[in-house]
Order: sequence, then C-alpha cells, then structure tokens
Amino acid sequence: MKSASGIALAVTFLILAGWEAACRLIPLPDFILPPPSAVALLALVKAPLLAFHAMITGLEIVAGIALALALAVALATAMFASPSLEKALAPFLIASQAVPVFAIAPLLVIWFGYGPASKVIMAAVIIFFPITVSLLEGFKSCDPGYRILFRLMGASWSRQLRYLYWPWALPYFFAGLKVGVSVATIGAVIGEWVGAQAGLGYLMIQANARLQVGGPLSCTTRCPVHLEPAR
Repeated sequence: MKSASGIALAVTFLILAGWEAACRLIPLPDFILPPPSAVALLALVKAPLLAFHAMITGLEIVAGIALALALAVALATAMFASPSLEKALAPFLIASQAVPVFAIAPLLVIWFGYGPASKVIMAAVIIFFPITVSLLEGFKSCDPGYRILFRLMGASWSRQLRYLYWPWALPYFFAGLKVGVSVATIGAVIGEWVGAQAGLGYLMIQANARLQVGGPLSCTTRCPVHLEPAR
C-alpha cells in the first residue's frame, strides 16, 4: 500500500514538473495553459473566495447524497419486495440515465430556481441510479439456501430483510455508493453552470467568461471577504 502511494505521488510530481517545464519553455499565454505554480499561487491568494464557493458546492453535494440515499434505499427495497413493480419501473430507471444531464439541468433550474434546491436535486439524480441498481442486485444475489432457512425458521419478511438481505447486500450497497459519491460533484457543478448565484460551478463560469483559466481573479459573488470588483 505504501509503495503504491509512493508511486502515485511520484507520478503526480512528474506530471506537475513536466507541466511547469512545458509552460516555461513554450511561450504560451496564461489563458491557454497557466503553469501549476501560477494556479497554486492564485489559489493561495484567493483561498477565502474559493473556500466560500467550495462550501456552497459541498453542502449541495452532501444534501444530494442524503436525498439520493433516502430515495434509492426505499425504491430498491420496494422493487425487491414486488417483482412486478421492478418490471414496471426498470425501463424508467434506465431511461433516466440515457437522458443527458445537461438536458434536464435547465428544467430543474426553471422549476426550483437559482438557489441550492435545483443543484441538490441534480446531484441526487446522478447518484440515485448506481445506488438503487447496486442495492437491488445485492438483495437478489442472496444465497437461496439462507432464504429457505429463514423461511423454515418462521422469520417474517421484515426480519428477513433486516437480518439476511441487508447484511448480504451491504457490499453491493457500498460499491454503488462509492460510484455515486464519486460523480456527485458532476451534478452539482453542472447545475451551477446552468444557473446559480454561488458555488464552484458558478465561479468557473465567471472565470471562463474572463479567460481566467488559472482561476478567478475577480468576481462579484457575495462572499464574507472583500472581493475585487468585476472588470
């Protein structure tokens, strides 16, 4: 494990060093490719601004994860308990992932406004599918022998769910949660791109409009620290 971590750190250092050297040797303007040192310096100078927007996006992600967990666990359990419900809802689950997130982000902003609600729902939409599918697959993969044993012992369905199916499905659940959490940022940031008043996605749009590839030099967003006026 330590060896793998050391290799990862060495590769990261080599990539950053090569990037820095390329920016020094090739006279590229900063709005094309800024060197890592300039990005790091700007991040240090604008740390309060970045921290403020990162907190907004982080809260949206956490709320989206909580909402997705509540919906995914309830739906996966209901679909496992009722195969007919699974057959009815499975096409809609698949269709929900076939639709590009950019297509529904403007609708969510229109329906729920420019505040955090639309971003929370956007993050939940992306996280919801992998958790639901993984948990349902975990329930269905339970050993038939254990199922028969619990039934012979007279365990009710709720007890079977609590003491058999849930422990059995936990590895699947955490695998789906890992995938969902890793892409949660995508939903929140895309929602902020479409329409927001704060957040890292909003900050990226502001910097992009000014060709500030290295980071936001100025922004009019409300923040508890003094900000430079937009030019």
